[in-house]
Amino acid sequence: MKLGLIAGGGDLPKHVAYAAAEDLGQVIVLEGFGHSEDFTNAATIGLAQFGKMFKLLKKTGCTHVCFAGYVDRPNFKNMKPDLRALFLLPGTMKAATGGDDSLLRHILGLFEKEGFEIISPQEVCVDLLLKEGALGAIKLPKAHREDALRACRIAQAIGELDIGQGAVVARGITLAVEAQEGTDAMLHRVATLPQALRGSASERVGILAKMLKPGQDQRVDLPVIGLATLENAAAAGLAGIVAEAGRAFVLDEDSVVEAANRHGVFVLGLPPSEND
Repeated sequence: MKLGLIAGGGDLPKHVAYAAAEDLGQVIVLEGFGHSEDFTNAATIGLAQFGKMFKLLKKTGCTHVCFAGYVDRPNFKNMKPDLRALFLLPGTMKAATGGDDSLLRHILGLFEKEGFEIISPQEVCVDLLLKEGALGAIKLPKAHREDALRACRIAQAIGELDIGQGAVVARGITLAVEAQEGTDAMLHRVATLPQALRGSASERVGILAKMLKPGQDQRVDLPVIGLATLENAAAAGLAGIVAEAGRAFVLDEDSVVEAANRHGVFVLGLPPSEND
């Protein structure tokens, strides 16, 4: 196997590149999201330049492709497709009207039609997956259990509609759901709410749940919990973060655990649901 890595933003692509170093044939950094200097043997290519991507991956002998990192939904009016992409763009735009998961499935299909096998980031970085149980020293208090369950249900409900993966609930009230802005922006929004609704450093209230969308293609876009997620949840006065064990990444786990213990915030891996 020789792996081609399609790298978006965030730290996950760097972890994948490190873990797959022996098999890594080529890194393609998506322009505007990642940085080529973070990798060896990396080329920066625009989102709508499928022809260049296919050609480079084949030239470097890549047989498998892994997509890692975040990518904002593209503005098709501003894209500059290459010749190959001109033929593929109508189908891609149509897929995009079905939601993010529909778009991602379509893009994976384009690479598969070119003969590449798709490898998920979790197949390369299994050690980064959230484990079941409490990640740090802070456990889930009984007082927050109902909020945690409700946040999970809401996150799955919006996932069913292909809206997002995250939700925040405090005292039974839904404070926010994640859409196109992403988790960090959602948490920043929660932090602007009155403390009567959310919690504070001295009295933490509220749970962030990050859940897979029901039926989601698990080869891409697993939820990610990193240091920024923890710090932003703490700044919003939340009591904890929950996600499904084995279905979410934890990046820089030592830093996340240290920050969780310091802020008094729990991070909990739940048993995976059967709602696939």
